[in-house]
Amino acid sequence: MNFFSKETKTALQAKEAALQLAFAPVAFQATRALRNLGILKIISDAGRKGITLEDIVAKLTLTRYAVRVLVEAGLGIELLLINDKKYTLTKMGHFILHDELTRINMDFTQDICYRGMDHLEEALVTGKPAGLRELGPWETIYPGLSLLPPEIGKSWFDFDHYYSDIAYPQTLPIVFSRKPRNLLELGGNTGKWALACTGFDPDVKVTILDLPGQMGLAEQKIKAAGVEDRVSFFTTDVLDEHRPFPAEKFDAVWMSQFLDCFSEAEIISILKRCAAVLSERGRIYILEPFWNRQVFKSAAYCLQQTSLYFTAMANGNSQMYHSDDFIACVQAAGLKVVEENDQVGMSYTLLQCEKMS
Repeated sequence: MNFFSKETKTALQAKEAALQLAFAPVAFQATRALRNLGILKIISDAGRKGITLEDIVAKLTLTRYAVRVLVEAGLGIELLLINDKKYTLTKMGHFILHDELTRINMDFTQDICYRGMDHLEEALVTGKPAGLRELGPWETIYPGLSLLPPEIGKSWFDFDHYYSDIAYPQTLPIVFSRKPRNLLELGGNTGKWALACTGFDPDVKVTILDLPGQMGLAEQKIKAAGVEDRVSFFTTDVLDEHRPFPAEKFDAVWMSQFLDCFSEAEIISILKRCAAVLSERGRIYILEPFWNRQVFKSAAYCLQQTSLYFTAMANGNSQMYHSDDFIACVQAAGLKVVEENDQVGMSYTLLQCEKMS
């Protein structure tokens, strides 16, 4: 990846981009309004022939003024085109309306990040997630996830699951090629990975390690699937080094989009404790999206901005990592990376780690 090593804009293009950025929060909300109020769909349904302002207004309960200011903003944002007083969607307008990934990212930004980002500078100075007060009274976002209003919680879980779920079908054969008898999952979330494991291998037993407040939904899903005899739960706070991990040894330890929730010092601490519960033949599997290993510049951009969600909202000290910084943590924990695969899911990397000799 060589997206960030040279200037790609002329001076005029750079100034235009700077002016667009100055109004970016306004453009974001205008785009949401065009989508949520049905205006983009009406224009999309009109197809290539387009539709006039008056005909859009006739299909809505909004005033002519409200529709006019939004569609005119949509022209500047480049969501819409106008010819012969008829509006049509641009390609970007199409993706705003129809692309699932774009919708998930926008909803996450609005529901989880938008108000809290006003406190970003405070978070950077204090090392605390200063914007989290906009969602609830927690020190980090994780104890509060099960307490968020349903529509806000949905935006968080949709964002969290979309990326990792795509990777699961590719990772299961890799993990189970070594036929692990038991597997420890850190950050079990809603139990999706544990259920995938029990469905893939009829003999494996899974232990989910997570915060007490995070176990409820996973327990419900495991029980509903009828595999409660093969999935157990171990509640702890991984940030408390004095609280133990399970006493048994595991053939596999799995973490998907988990360690990016922690600072480098915390990652090293967690990995050391993971190493301590590995069996002699065991491996640690870490699934992470590293921004420097993305195929598309837009993917790297999304990950870099997601880092600021961690800064302002989640915990104040973690991020979506550069692979060099992350692997340095692996090595500092007394582990070595024995295999790397950068072609998992949506530009994820799967690291397979073992204890150093």
